[in-house]
Amino acid sequence: MKQYISNSYEETQALAASLAQRLPLPAVIGYIGDLGAGKTAFTAGFVKGMGIDAQVSSPTFALCNEYIGNGCRACHYDMYRVETWDDLVTTGYFDALDSGATLLVEWSENIYHALPEDALIVRIQKTGENTRQITVMNKEEANRELDIID
Repeated sequence: MKQYISNSYEETQALAASLAQRLPLPAVIGYIGDLGAGKTAFTAGFVKGMGIDAQVSSPTFALCNEYIGNGCRACHYDMYRVETWDDLVTTGYFDALDSGATLLVEWSENIYHALPEDALIVRIQKTGENTRQITVMNKEEANRELDIID
C-alpha cells in the first residue's frame, strides 16, 4: 500500500500518469472516493500516462467512455447506479474485461466482488479544498483496509 498527497488537480494527474507508465497494462483500476474527490482527474492523468491523447470526462450518464490511442484502449466506467448483477452485465463490463483493455472503474465498491483479484484499488480522499490523500493498494490490502466486504 502506498499513500500520496496531492495538492492540486495537476498533481493528481501527474501521479496517475506516473502510475500508468510503471504498471503492466492492461490493468483494472478500481476507484473509491466521494463525489468530487478526483476520480475523473486521476483517470485523465492515467489515460495520458498510457500515451492516449483524449479529452477525459466523467461517464456518469454514458456509464462507459472509451479512449483509444498509442496502441492502447481504456474503458472508463461509472458504476454509481449499478445495483444488481443484471445492471452490471448490461454495462458491457465483462466484455471489456475480456477484451484486453485497461478498465478504470469509478464507484468500484458497487461491483467490488466482480473486480479481478489482481485489480488495483485507488482510494481518493478529500483532505482540503484542493488537497487529496491518494492510497494505492492491491485488492488483498483493500480487503483488510476498507469496509467493503460483506
